[in-house]
Amino acid sequence: MIKEFYRNRKVLITGHTGFKGTWMCEVLVSLGADVYGYALNPPTDPSLFEISKMAERIHSYEGDVRDLEHLKQVFAEVQPEIVIHMAAQPLVRESYKNPVYTYDVNVMGTVNVLECVRITDSVKSFVNVTTDKVYRNFEWERGYKEDDIIDGFDPYSNSKSCSELVTGCYKNSFFGGATGIMKDGRKVAISTCRAGNVLGGGDFATDRIIPDCIRAVQKGEQIIVRNPDSTRPYQHVLEPVVSYLTVAAEQYNNITKADSYNIGPDDGDCVTTGMLVDLFCSKWNEAAKANGLSEASWVNKSDGGPHEAGFLKLDSSKIYAELNIHNRWHIDTEMDKIIEWTVEYLKGGETLKVMDEQIRQYLEWKPQ
Repeated sequence: MIKEFYRNRKVLITGHTGFKGTWMCEVLVSLGADVYGYALNPPTDPSLFEISKMAERIHSYEGDVRDLEHLKQVFAEVQPEIVIHMAAQPLVRESYKNPVYTYDVNVMGTVNVLECVRITDSVKSFVNVTTDKVYRNFEWERGYKEDDIIDGFDPYSNSKSCSELVTGCYKNSFFGGATGIMKDGRKVAISTCRAGNVLGGGDFATDRIIPDCIRAVQKGEQIIVRNPDSTRPYQHVLEPVVSYLTVAAEQYNNITKADSYNIGPDDGDCVTTGMLVDLFCSKWNEAAKANGLSEASWVNKSDGGPHEAGFLKLDSSKIYAELNIHNRWHIDTEMDKIIEWTVEYLKGGETLKVMDEQIRQYLEWKPQ
């Protein structure tokens, strides 16, 4: 459905220079959308945004979501139909170091984007991207559902919980609640999406397990795993990216679909960090032998860092039932795709072709 829907549509993405934002831009470019981005410069060096030369292929605005007046100017100039809000301070450990900045970006940034949506008549569909960590974590073995308590523990998670509450407040106060009909008769569909941990080629962030693995291999060092027994809902970056775009399209056509949605993998893909790193090392070492690269191994070593959840899983049955969105790639395939992109990058090859081929394969996937 999204292949037809996005052709020539104006889509504005906040946070488009990040890892997940760049993958979203590339998907939209492949779908023929008119893509606009608003963000600070890429948060890492190197960055997937620069490697893919994305700034040359979309309309890219440099700006801070905390700057309401500039954001208003961009909305007025672009007149987008669909807005995907992804701009954030996205790291748990960084949020302990800079809590005020984290709340400022993740909470007031959301307020500012919603305010721009409110005053821009062209916008018909808005999706706020939050996180699986918005829930109060009781370390349950069952997955969290959309109606569970929103109360993240650490500053990052809690700021995203606040972002959810802000979105709900704006939806009820200004966008007509469940009807989506504003006082002037305009319809705007508003949803939030809570995704699990994402994996994929081109992630250079600090304090993320697969980028840490790749950096260690490049240096010829052992991979240090801080919490090998912690369980997370790992999924390839295309799973949530395509899901966000599907939610935005579905609610555009049918406003009753606007809601809050979990986007997580099947139970079999909720694995411990140790299991994930074992899988990485196994597949990496096969590729390393064929390409003359250093092999990988890991060691369990706590660095005395701040609190991190031990067990976290999502129940994504709602989005399966209401929007027919299902996971396409499981963890074994996900790791193959990460290593395929990374080997191409380390060899100085054409990573954009790898990226586009992976998007094509994902969009054309059929259930067996």
